[in-house]
Amino acid sequence: MQASLFSQNVQQWTVSKLTFFIRKLLEENEVLQDVWVQGEISNLSRPASGHIYFTLKDSSAALRCVMWKTSAARLGTPLQDGKAIEVHGRIGIYEVSGQYQLYADQIRPVGEGALYQEFMLLKAMLEAEGLFAPERKRLIPMFPKRIGIVTSATGAALRDMLNTLKRRLPLVEVFLAASPVQGIEAPPALVKAIQSLAVHSPDVILLARGGGSIEDLWAFNDERVVRAVAMSAVPIICGVGHETDFTLCDFAADLRAPTPTAAAELATPITMIDLGAGLQSYKTRILSATLNLLAEQKTSLSSLGSELRYLSPDRRIQSGRQRVDELARRARSSLFHHLQLQSAQVKGMQRRLQALNPMEVLRRGYAVVTRKDDGSVVSRVAQAGDEMNVRVSDGEFVVKHSR
Repeated sequence: MQASLFSQNVQQWTVSKLTFFIRKLLEENEVLQDVWVQGEISNLSRPASGHIYFTLKDSSAALRCVMWKTSAARLGTPLQDGKAIEVHGRIGIYEVSGQYQLYADQIRPVGEGALYQEFMLLKAMLEAEGLFAPERKRLIPMFPKRIGIVTSATGAALRDMLNTLKRRLPLVEVFLAASPVQGIEAPPALVKAIQSLAVHSPDVILLARGGGSIEDLWAFNDERVVRAVAMSAVPIICGVGHETDFTLCDFAADLRAPTPTAAAELATPITMIDLGAGLQSYKTRILSATLNLLAEQKTSLSSLGSELRYLSPDRRIQSGRQRVDELARRARSSLFHHLQLQSAQVKGMQRRLQALNPMEVLRRGYAVVTRKDDGSVVSRVAQAGDEMNVRVSDGEFVVKHSR
C-alpha cells in the first residue's frame, strides 16, 4: 500500500522533458544569460562551418564553449590552446548530449577588461577637460606640400603609407619621425617624435601603426601621447589599428582614419589625377577666356576702326565731294527749272507780241490807211485826203477820196 502511494506522487519525466526543463531554468536566469568567464583554451576546433568549439578550463573544472560563425567573424583576438582568455556569453544546454555549455559572443585576453576600465576613466577625464571637443578640430589642408609621419620605421604601416602617398601625390615631401609603437618605451618616444617634426614645418602629421590587441595599442591611450596630439601645432590624422580599433589618440586627433593606409589617403584629398583634371579644366577656362578676350578686342578694334574711318579726312573729303556733286545736281536742276520758267514767260510774251503784231491784225481783214501827201494815219473821215495809201496784209494800194 505504501509503495503504491509513493509511485502515484512521483512525477514521471522523459529525458527530453527533463533536459528541456533544466534548459528553461538556465535560460530564464538573468545572471547566467550575461556572464564573463575566465580560463584557458583547450580542445580548440575550427570546422569548415566557421563555428568555433573549445573548452574553457582552470585547475578545478572545465566548461564547453561554442561561438557561432557570425560572432567568430568579428573576433579580433587570435585563439590557441593554452591561451588565457575571458569569454562573454550565456549559459545553455545542448540537449542532444545533455551537456550545459557557454554560448560565446565576445572573447578578449585576460586583463583586457581592466584595461578597458582604465581606458574609459581616462577618456572621461580628458573629455571633461575639452581635449576631444569638436571646436578644437582643424581642417586638413587640401594640398599638403610636406607630410610628417610618426610610426615604427620597420612596420608594414610605414610601407603602406609611403606607397599610398607616392601613388596619390608623388610631389609631396615626407618626413619620418621613427618611434616604437608599443611597450613601455613607446609613449615618451611618440611624444618626442611628434614634437620633433615641428622643425620641418609639415602641413599635416600622420600618427599610425598596424592592428593588434588592446595591449599592443595601449601606447596610443597613454595620457602623455594623447595630450601631445591635442596640443600639436600641426593638424594630426590618427590611423591606429584596424577599422574597429579605437584609441584615445583617435578622439584627440583632428581626424581619425580607420587604418594607416586610410590616413595617407585622407592626408592627400587631392591626387595627381585630380591635379591633372584641374589643370585641364584651367587650360580649358584659360583658352575660353583668351578666345573671348580676343573676340572682345577684335570687336573693340573694329569699332575703333569704324570711328577712325568716320573721323578720317579722306572720308570728310569724300563726303565733301558728294556734297559738291549733290549741290551741283541741285543747281543744275534749279537752273533748268528757272530756264523752263523763263522760257515759258518768253513764249507767253511772244504770244502776246504776236497777238499785238499789226500784221496779224491786217491778216484778220483790217487795213492801215495813211494820207499819201504826209503819211499820217487816217483814223477819222475828217482826216482823209484826196489820195490815201491803204496797207493790207500782202501789200499797199492807193485810193482816191471822193468828196
